[in-house]
Amino acid sequence: MAPLLYRWGMTDSIIILTEEPLGERDAANIIRLYEAGDDVQLVVLVPADTKRHLLADVVDQLTLLDLPAAFRGLREKAPDQETVRAGAAQALAASLRALETAGARVEGRVADGDAVASLVAEVQGREARQAVVVTRPHALADTFHQDWANQAQHKLGLPVLHLYSGSGFIGDS
Repeated sequence: MAPLLYRWGMTDSIIILTEEPLGERDAANIIRLYEAGDDVQLVVLVPADTKRHLLADVVDQLTLLDLPAAFRGLREKAPDQETVRAGAAQALAASLRALETAGARVEGRVADGDAVASLVAEVQGREARQAVVVTRPHALADTFHQDWANQAQHKLGLPVLHLYSGSGFIGDS
């Protein structure tokens, strides 16, 4: 009975790490993680740098049959840090709007450094009840269990929900 008394009256946190702006469908899936009467604070983290690799990105685009994006990825040079950070800030703003529109209490920030380390630190610092990772499919990382959700799960020692952006599909973590 003591653990229930300890949590009573306290706000629970769900930490969300996303590489994409969350949309309406993503927000609906996340809101389903808790009951309407629960006192839950959602915390969104958008990494300033996803540290993706060119080869992995090209393979991901090819597996999605997006040949123009695969070739574009080979031709274009990587954006500078200022551009990447501005994109992360835009993704964060869009994600916060989507979750607020769905009725959630939400806050967030652009995370510097390693994305998984940021998620783990936030989960541990807030004693969060759940961690959620939202990404687009990444063929190599997902196949070899090197995706963010699997990495976080190994570091936290608890399940991490992996959702594919805009789809409602659950990744294998």
